[in-house]
Amino acid sequence: MNESKELKEILAEDDEKEKKSPAKKRELIKTLIIIFLAVMLILTFFSNTIMNKSLPEITTETVSSGKLTERIRKDGTVESNQAYDVMIDGNRTVEKIHIKLGQEVKKNDVLFTVSAVDSDTLEAEEKSLDELKLAYETALLKEPLDYSKEDQAIKAARAELNEAIAKRDAARNNSGNAAYEKEQYNRNKNELTRLTALQTKLEDTIKAIDSDSYSEAAPEFSGDLASLCSEFNAAEQEYETANSLLKVAMETGNGIEEARADSDAKEAVRNEKRDAYNNAKNSIRGDLISRLSDVSNSVNDLTNAVNSYSSDSGEGGTSDSYETLAAAVTEKQNALEVLIIELNKTKRTDSITNQKEALDLESKKKAVDKQKEKVDKLKKEAKATEIKSKYSGIVSAINVQPDDKTTEGNPAATIDLADEGYTVSIFVEPEKAKKVKKGAEADIVNNWNGDITAVLKEIKNDNSNGSRQKKLIFSVSGDVKSGERIDLSVPCGGGNYDAIVPKSAVKQDTEGYYVYTVRSKSTPLGNRYYADKVTVEVAASDDVSSAVIGNISRGDYVITAGSKVFGAGDQVRLKDK
Repeated sequence: MNESKELKEILAEDDEKEKKSPAKKRELIKTLIIIFLAVMLILTFFSNTIMNKSLPEITTETVSSGKLTERIRKDGTVESNQAYDVMIDGNRTVEKIHIKLGQEVKKNDVLFTVSAVDSDTLEAEEKSLDELKLAYETALLKEPLDYSKEDQAIKAARAELNEAIAKRDAARNNSGNAAYEKEQYNRNKNELTRLTALQTKLEDTIKAIDSDSYSEAAPEFSGDLASLCSEFNAAEQEYETANSLLKVAMETGNGIEEARADSDAKEAVRNEKRDAYNNAKNSIRGDLISRLSDVSNSVNDLTNAVNSYSSDSGEGGTSDSYETLAAAVTEKQNALEVLIIELNKTKRTDSITNQKEALDLESKKKAVDKQKEKVDKLKKEAKATEIKSKYSGIVSAINVQPDDKTTEGNPAATIDLADEGYTVSIFVEPEKAKKVKKGAEADIVNNWNGDITAVLKEIKNDNSNGSRQKKLIFSVSGDVKSGERIDLSVPCGGGNYDAIVPKSAVKQDTEGYYVYTVRSKSTPLGNRYYADKVTVEVAASDDVSSAVIGNISRGDYVITAGSKVFGAGDQVRLKDK
């Protein structure tokens, strides 16, 4: 009985445990799931934070639109618009220097005192100069070449040949050619009229050249001879006037040196104009003589042809046989060729002679010029020993010391002509140069006192070998001096642009310019940001911004800087502002 009761109690407890077991399992599973989710959430949160810390941190700016004034930023050295090099003729000894670097000097201020050069040979050198001038001017007196006799002989031989040819052809074509000969006769007659008028023009022009009177000369043939003759006559008149004044000065004893210098200068101009006129005159006359010869030959040929037609048509042709007339043509052809060969040989010989004479004439001219320079130098070296400034300005360089020997061609000092102003030159790419115009005023970045202005006055090509750059030359005024460097900011014109970004956002590689924009992507854990590469074209730039054209618009974000290197498509994080 008792055992049966205990057994029942045990069975009842087991049954109760079985009823409570599924509830406990569900509670346990629920608890485990909550713990798992909490752990995953914590891990996800911290892993996102860790990942963000490892991403490149970027700085962004918003793309704007509006007006942008492009500028060129360059620096250059101030140069005087015009500098005067103080030259001392001859080898002199510097006895005293009256100026200092940076000193302002006036016109006729004494700059240096140099030792004078005594020239005992001046008179002998002047005599030698006169002898050389006489030899040169005598060599100029040469009669022009004339081949009129030879040309006349050739003309007569050609006329005989043409007559023989006409008779031969008439004999061969005596029948059936009347209409053709008539037509040829008319053509010859018209051409004869034209060439006769041309012959008259050429003869009148040659006569005008020979008489130095060009009123009857044909302008198309005389060229510039009329103006050259006029210039020579004017120069001759000026020289005669100056020479007369020299004679007066020598008689009175006043202003002899000045009158002599003026007479020498006028004489040199007279000689130059005379040489230019004579050379042109000889050249044009020779050409016209040659052309007249050809035209005259053609006139004679056509005259013979016209007369031959009239004669033959009136007499009914020649009675000689064709063979006899053909032999006559051959004989006269040979005779003409002999005359032409002899004339060409004579011309070649004369040409060589002319070349030799021209070389000799050039040598005499050089000897005259060299001797004149020597005489002028001796005259200058024999004068006063004070070297004075020809202009007012600022002394920018002194190249000699006391007791130095001056060297011909090397400046003893340089004086900037301040009144002529200063310039600064910079070099830019051709594309930049197209955007600026003459008259544009540049800002002087290092103009601390605000009293310097620079205005673009000229745009030139850079003459350096292989350079494609342009040279911008600015006129500078204000408190500047030669050798000073100034920093220019030149406006290149403004424009309205749809996309303006900081210059730091624009990059360049082998394919061109590009920018990085920021693309955002929403995720359950928040926004993620990625860098996208956008190819652009730079339309304009100033010191801080660039206007770009591409797949970019106002309001977009561009990356201006990053904490580490990143590329297109990389995830980035925004810098906290």
